[in-house]
Amino acid sequence: MPSFIRRSALRLAIGLGAAAAFNFAAAQGSAPANLNVGATATGIPFTFLDIKSNSIQGMMVDTVQAVGKAGGFQTTIQQTAFAALIPSLTSSKIDVISAAMLKTAARQQVVDFSEPVYSYGEGLMVKADDNRNYPTLDELKGEVVGAQVGTIFVDMLQKKGIFKEVRTYDSVADMSRDLALGRIKAAVGDQPIMVYQISQKAFQGVKMANGYKSTNVSDVCLIVRKGDTETLNRINKAIATIKADGTLAQITKKWGI
Repeated sequence: MPSFIRRSALRLAIGLGAAAAFNFAAAQGSAPANLNVGATATGIPFTFLDIKSNSIQGMMVDTVQAVGKAGGFQTTIQQTAFAALIPSLTSSKIDVISAAMLKTAARQQVVDFSEPVYSYGEGLMVKADDNRNYPTLDELKGEVVGAQVGTIFVDMLQKKGIFKEVRTYDSVADMSRDLALGRIKAAVGDQPIMVYQISQKAFQGVKMANGYKSTNVSDVCLIVRKGDTETLNRINKAIATIKADGTLAQITKKWGI
């Protein structure tokens, strides 16, 4: 074969290879290789600050890291106050929320939710010496009750309109202390978080209310900016993978939920 033909063939092969590489990269989309993930320090066992490692740990941290591994992207966990999670996401300070934040219609107007990774409802916490049965929140009519700021439970209590006062707290731990001191009659919050903390003896002088059943059950998901369909699709495919191969089930078992 003449040398000029060989050179032409080589140039053609290089050009086709470059085009194929470009098309492959385009097919993968432009989603970032690293996603900044907002998580709270007060939502044990979902998210919490591990003092030994000075890092955020928990079920939702393990979940988003497993999703990242399955989806082919890195995750950087950033400690963020619960009430600041959505503002941080919409202002692009973070790319994903991975926390015990329940899916609601109001939140769906602002952000996009992934496929569910867990579901739960509200729990009712009372003083340890309160042996009354509380089948519903109606039993607390005229009382002072508490809920964590930024959660759906604040609106839930306020909309009922039967309480003397609905006090808000920065964390479930702060709320449990006021409850133990008798400053509020009962506290409403994330049922798994309350149960876990009480079982670990992190909350003193309180217990879960007798006979109470959750009425506001919703999904826990990973959350992205409104309209970020590329990141959402990658996350949803990865969630399907970790559900199918048993990784998600192992994570929830590890954290006792």
